[in-house]
Amino acid sequence: MGSYAESVPTGRNNWWKEATVYQVYPASFKDSNGDGWGDIPGVIEKIPYLHALGVDVVWLSPMYDSPMHDMGYDVSDYEKVLPAYGTVEDVEKLVQACHERGMKLLLDLVINHTSDQHQWFQESRGSKDNEKRDWYFWRPPRYDANGNRQPPSNYRGYFAGSTWTWDEHTQEYYLHLYAKEQPDLNWDNEATRKAIYQSAIRFWLDKGIDGFRVDTVNKYSKHTDFPDAPITDPNSDIQPAIQMWCNGPRIHEFVREMHGDVLQPYGDVVTIGELANTPDPRDVLRYVGASERELSMVFHLDIGHIGMGDSLEDKYIFHPWKLTQMKIIVSKWQSFIEGTDGWTTAFCENHDNGRSVSRFGSDAPEHRARSAMMLAILMVAMTGTLFLYQGQEIGMTNAPRDWSVEEYKDIEGRGYYREAEGDPARQKQIMDGLRILARDHARLPMQWDASSHAGFTTGKPWMRVHDLYPEINVLRQESDPGSVLSFWKNVLRLRKEHRDLFIHGAFELLDFENQETFCFVKSRGEKKALVVLNFTDSNQPLTVSTVGMELLVSNYTDLAVSETLQPWEGRIYIIS
Repeated sequence: MGSYAESVPTGRNNWWKEATVYQVYPASFKDSNGDGWGDIPGVIEKIPYLHALGVDVVWLSPMYDSPMHDMGYDVSDYEKVLPAYGTVEDVEKLVQACHERGMKLLLDLVINHTSDQHQWFQESRGSKDNEKRDWYFWRPPRYDANGNRQPPSNYRGYFAGSTWTWDEHTQEYYLHLYAKEQPDLNWDNEATRKAIYQSAIRFWLDKGIDGFRVDTVNKYSKHTDFPDAPITDPNSDIQPAIQMWCNGPRIHEFVREMHGDVLQPYGDVVTIGELANTPDPRDVLRYVGASERELSMVFHLDIGHIGMGDSLEDKYIFHPWKLTQMKIIVSKWQSFIEGTDGWTTAFCENHDNGRSVSRFGSDAPEHRARSAMMLAILMVAMTGTLFLYQGQEIGMTNAPRDWSVEEYKDIEGRGYYREAEGDPARQKQIMDGLRILARDHARLPMQWDASSHAGFTTGKPWMRVHDLYPEINVLRQESDPGSVLSFWKNVLRLRKEHRDLFIHGAFELLDFENQETFCFVKSRGEKKALVVLNFTDSNQPLTVSTVGMELLVSNYTDLAVSETLQPWEGRIYIIS
């Protein structure tokens, strides 16, 4: 690859560019000891499975010590592992298990906020003159005309409710963009940043990990005068205020410092930022351009927002969507790095969204596997680093629609549902939205086999196992050459074989207005591939020419090439 890589406009061919990354959600992946929680020894046990799948990198979602108000995104100690997941030594064994197979390990870096149980916050709230007081955001109250105490600003948080919580002990409010148990760290304080770098980053790099997925990466720099947000919801005391904390005044200074002072000395460490609310590609390139020396790549969250409400308060009100919306999003984030030194990501599932088969395909029994394979074709043809989420490779689907809200565990979804109490019509809307969009769907236990609890645990699982696990599971699919799992293994191999087109290729959208089929070309030099995808459960005409091209792969076994795409059919043609 040497000489070719240097000619690619997207710059030097770092190891992470051609990698397939597999996200493990540890609570739900594999339980080794029967306590109902997935754990790190369970992940180690399944490394051979991931290696056989064709995965190069394992990304482990938060496994740090935590009270688990937000499934580990509330860290109480960066240098310890949640006992239910294992120990620091178990993580070191996982590093070794990955490295022995030529694979790499990434951790989730959660450094916008800590748990309120973290020692730093415990000290910070101890008194107004504590040396760590300024490690978090503390502000005095305001008072209305009637003398009633009010928060310092009118911001709505991500998990419903205000971003400010009153602390009776020191008579001030503290800031939390998420749950009240997740106070935000003050990155403007240099001592805070140095402590984060040492405890959350260097500690684990010294254990041999290969990089981080960086949570909420563009929220570290706030507008610290905390002006009120404009009133866009006149019926509420709290208002959406994302512009007050996304891409703030010092954000690039902070991320560049983290890269240069902390990460760079460890070599080619990969960083994948979770980048919210940054719609302009020019702004994104400031984070991912190699010459900027900030991040390796970022997740553009637009694909996960398809079907969600337009505002924070309406996030879980489902909006029917058209295929052109997906085309615009995919085209935008596939094309923006062409001719630059930036890099991009490709994904359609993660721990924060419903399952792609249920959202973008069809989870009807007759179409479930076929649409999962069609989405696999879409994904492997994407430019950038490819990310798979656990269970995606076997076509796992959303929880059954008849499950009650009691089966949903996520703090965010339950918060929205509770907020709508007293308004039955809205609460029904929220529940309908949660059935499609809730974060819980991705968190159901992994379906390994048809034994009790899908082979996830011998105990009582922390979250209910999907009713369909006897039909959709790894063991059943491993021995079936026509299964979703076997298909993924095949197309991941093809992605590597044709890396110049699929991983590094330039993207060109065809037939934009078509609401039934999604067609695009990938090219690099004289090489060219055509991808055609039917996003419906009925036959559709093939509207683009395949003259002079050879069929590389289809998700139908009868490879008789016709001018009609069958339901949920996907094909890739290549110039032979």
